[in-house]
Amino acid sequence: MTTIAATPSLSPARSKGLWMSQTLAMSKRSVLAMVRQPALVIPSLIFPLFFAALGSSSFGRAVRLPNFPKVDNFLDFALAGTIVQGVLFGSVTGGAALATDIEQGFFDRLLTTPTSRVSILVGRLAGAAIFGAFQALFFMVVLLPFGVSIKAGVAGAIVIVLCGGLTAMAIGGFTAAMALKTGSSEAVQGSFPLLFIALFFSSAFFPRQTMQGAYRRIADINPVSHLVEGARGLVTDGFTAGHVAAALLVPAAIGVFSIALAVRTLYSRLAAR
Repeated sequence: MTTIAATPSLSPARSKGLWMSQTLAMSKRSVLAMVRQPALVIPSLIFPLFFAALGSSSFGRAVRLPNFPKVDNFLDFALAGTIVQGVLFGSVTGGAALATDIEQGFFDRLLTTPTSRVSILVGRLAGAAIFGAFQALFFMVVLLPFGVSIKAGVAGAIVIVLCGGLTAMAIGGFTAAMALKTGSSEAVQGSFPLLFIALFFSSAFFPRQTMQGAYRRIADINPVSHLVEGARGLVTDGFTAGHVAAALLVPAAIGVFSIALAVRTLYSRLAAR
């Protein structure tokens, strides 16, 4: 018969402080893993810039179309879509890293320690949010010399950075749930086409005003469209409450659902052990 020693209960304040420190440690590990493996994150920084350059070259004259939103140049229009595209790349990488932890046994070793189970997940998502915010800042800084101008100024740029972080956390919730469900990095990486479909059936690369038929109807109900348009409005129109709300509240709402799904999947995995 095995006996388990009772552990003294912690005060609520100390318990909260311990949870925070564990979450910070896990998020730091997540960020350092990205820094130490640049081959995993460089594609999420390079490919969106490639698509932005290709789109600007191919569709630069599209800004003259009658229903096209008023912009100074196509890069102003494309910046928000470029950020979301990069975040999708990065979120899949983060989910695959969690699945790799499961495959290599690191996740199980964590479970043998007194670490909060939720902090393992939240720390990973916090690391994804930090990287997503960095991606948004990176794309803005790189594209500014090529003609991008943010009408909302510094305040708008800060909101766009926050939008990148929230979007990364929201999408990271879905990829984390898949990682916890399958325990396979290949399965998580295989989800990327599904995320890209959601991106392409939105207004990330072309305005809804110029769409017709089923494509327009899908884009109208696609939350990615409203997220992108909120961030885009800060670039092209200026700082308004509507643009800020769309840029921040839409990814936050998606994040509530995706993180709840990830937490449920985590506890289902723990119950099955």
